[in-house]
Amino acid sequence: MGVSAIGASRHVVVIGAGLAGLTAAAHVRAAGHEVTVLEAGATPGGLIRTETIAGHRFDTGATVLTMPELLVDTLGVLGVDGRTALDRLDLRPVEPSYVMNYADGTTLTVPHDAADLPDAVAEAFGSEAAAGTRDLLAWLRRIYDAEFDVFIDRNYGGIADLTGTETRRAAAELVRLGALGGLTGAVSRFVADPRLQRAFTFQALYAGVPPHRARAIYAIIADMDIGRGLSAPVGGMGRIGEVLASALVDAGVRVEYGARVDRILQRGDGTVSGVLVGERRIAADAVVATLEREPIAELLRDHRRRRAVTYSPSAVVVHGLLPTLVTEQWRSGHHTLDFGEAWTRTFAEITGRPGRIMSDGSFLMTRPAVTDPETFVVDGVESVSVLAPAPNLASADLPWDQLAEPYVAEVLDGLSARGYEGLSSMDVLRIDHPRTWLRQGLPAGTPFSAAHTLTQTGPLRTPNVWPGAANLAVGGSATVPGVGIPPVAVSGALAAARVDDYLRSAAGRR
Repeated sequence: MGVSAIGASRHVVVIGAGLAGLTAAAHVRAAGHEVTVLEAGATPGGLIRTETIAGHRFDTGATVLTMPELLVDTLGVLGVDGRTALDRLDLRPVEPSYVMNYADGTTLTVPHDAADLPDAVAEAFGSEAAAGTRDLLAWLRRIYDAEFDVFIDRNYGGIADLTGTETRRAAAELVRLGALGGLTGAVSRFVADPRLQRAFTFQALYAGVPPHRARAIYAIIADMDIGRGLSAPVGGMGRIGEVLASALVDAGVRVEYGARVDRILQRGDGTVSGVLVGERRIAADAVVATLEREPIAELLRDHRRRRAVTYSPSAVVVHGLLPTLVTEQWRSGHHTLDFGEAWTRTFAEITGRPGRIMSDGSFLMTRPAVTDPETFVVDGVESVSVLAPAPNLASADLPWDQLAEPYVAEVLDGLSARGYEGLSSMDVLRIDHPRTWLRQGLPAGTPFSAAHTLTQTGPLRTPNVWPGAANLAVGGSATVPGVGIPPVAVSGALAAARVDDYLRSAAGRR
């Protein structure tokens, strides 16, 4: 890996070895700079992780992997060819991508290959719905084509970028496609059945916005997962961080674990000069911080930059064990969405102020053993996780340390009655809830970061260059382009480009 055209390489510190930090480190290293990644935890991956609990493996963070080509591209900038990258990631298609169960007993099985989806829809909802689904999938792809390169995978340098020819052309296409209107209304132009609409609108929750209040631009998320299919790495989601971190080390990047940054150091002109890890000072020509906005402000002692942030809803997640003789009787897959009869009311409850626990919940059940039984089944016992969306602590400061166990028991009983017989007898090993997320340093007790409200999306989201600190770039869910595995991977690359641009510009001024 040679140095860049600026002459001698510069040293960049990346705070955090989550997906954003690992991606940023790869691109900064590929630009020719020396890189040190500082991770407070013991392993890479951040919120994309696989843990062993009582001898059983669980994906305890993100479970939905879309667009794995972004991971291959990241490995590619480090010199890992595509075939080798795929071998290391060892991805399997998740088939089906989702099983969706509805309160009236209807089941929609969403195949990995979207070309097969209209047939699945015809079986569940009829031929007219299937024809509408075919048109909807084509519309979703056009939304992606107009939106991704111009509005997501791009750094903006100023008003000229926002008004340039490329941007105006893409914006005009999105207007023509009706992407600036409401998401539910846009989807309803193609499919009339409210149950089927949920399959293409529930993804708005990933952005922290109720589907009925989301803009249709967020239909791009449905194209990323339903339109392109889901994948899973053998061994669990944690494999992603392990593979990326290993490639970074091979490329000469220093990755330190158990290295919690206590301070980001600044010069008098506001630029950063390094970080403190305990009493150790690590000098840096630039820093990439892949943290939430509040922790970055705290590390800078920059109280002026604090502002009110609206956070996404949180979740209660229970991890436990069940015999495969029980789970194989269910209508379920690797990812199962069980929809309650209520829908709009559910989102009003978990996003309201004050927020409330769902009165007629919808849930995500994860059974990675469907795709990878070698990892997730031990002696006929399977790892199962159930996620229940919940209000964050800013909207409902509930006593989750006392509430979590009885609430989980109620959820498991309710799902057992919905058709997952035996789920109520789950051997519960761990419950994560808003207070456990808060103890991990996640503001408002949510792992889903700042919501994509009107004033917190696009160029209005936390910028990826810290105000007043030109050589401090920001990556991760809190900044552009936003929440989720594709966006945070993109954010790392965008932050790396900011750092490289700064270093090249600084070298030109010398």
